[in-house]
Amino acid sequence: MHFCIPESSKYYQGKSDRFAYCILTRRSALPPAAFIVFGVLLGIIAFAILILIFNYGQIWFQAYWSKAAVTFLELFGMSLRKVNARTIVQARIMATQAGLGKQLSPRVLEAHYLAGGDVPRVIRALIAAHRAGIDLDYDKACGIDLAGRDVLDAVQTSVNPKVIDCPDVASGKSTLSAVARNGVELKIRARVTVRTNLHQLIGGATEETIIARVGEGIITSIGSAATHFEVMEHPDTISKAVLERGLDAQTAFQIVSIDIADIEVGENIGARLQADQAEADTRVARAKAEERRAVAIAREQEMKAATAENRAGVLKAEALVPKSIGEALRAGRMQSQSGNSRV
Repeated sequence: MHFCIPESSKYYQGKSDRFAYCILTRRSALPPAAFIVFGVLLGIIAFAILILIFNYGQIWFQAYWSKAAVTFLELFGMSLRKVNARTIVQARIMATQAGLGKQLSPRVLEAHYLAGGDVPRVIRALIAAHRAGIDLDYDKACGIDLAGRDVLDAVQTSVNPKVIDCPDVASGKSTLSAVARNGVELKIRARVTVRTNLHQLIGGATEETIIARVGEGIITSIGSAATHFEVMEHPDTISKAVLERGLDAQTAFQIVSIDIADIEVGENIGARLQADQAEADTRVARAKAEERRAVAIAREQEMKAATAENRAGVLKAEALVPKSIGEALRAGRMQSQSGNSRV
């Protein structure tokens, strides 16, 4: 059918176009099956759109109104990659509201999530560092997180230093034991205030190294003191001496201060060692005396045996005298004095 609209109609009044516009409708030459297929495809597309809206509509709406817009295709791709879309979107919303959203795209956050990182904790650490004016970028924060360190706790410790007990209570010891040069023992408990060194957090030594180094420095400083009275009169000299050693080198912390919390006088180790040495010397002397006594007794027994042997020889010789005299008389080599004879 062919319909034409004349030029004189109200539709064309005041227009300069002189062509006649016609609406041409023809009977479609497509078969009915094509309309069915086309309708099915439209239905599938509409159903997929409804599923996307049903699954991700709330997340998308939340992100849109938070100015951290994300597309439905990005949300669907997160599901295909086994990524928690709500976690990524909420992390991006936090970053956007804190002024960090431009450099943190959903794909960047997904990469850290797929690497096994804690995305919300990294974002909180970046926000805390940004508010405190600490130089910490996203890549460094992700590296700290993937290295197994708590990046949020590191930033909080960098802003608000924490106190470490020396020695650690978990080790079972409550005090450090050190001996001055006069032999008197001092039992000391110290507290070390540290802040996180973010530049050396990856690969830097942990709290255990700080505690060990501080304990070693305290013991060395006390051991170099002439008497324990010097230490008790000026405990700050120990703190200064330990700080000057640079004990926080190659560690994840920066030592702010070392404070001596408690000092107790213990035993007189020097006197006890001298007494123990004297006792040991006495035992050695006794052992040597016993050894000499044993040698003397053995020598006495040897002399007695030699005396008995010599006495036996004398008796044996005495027994041979009568025999020799008889043999001499029989041989005529000897005559008895009773018969006025001589040998």
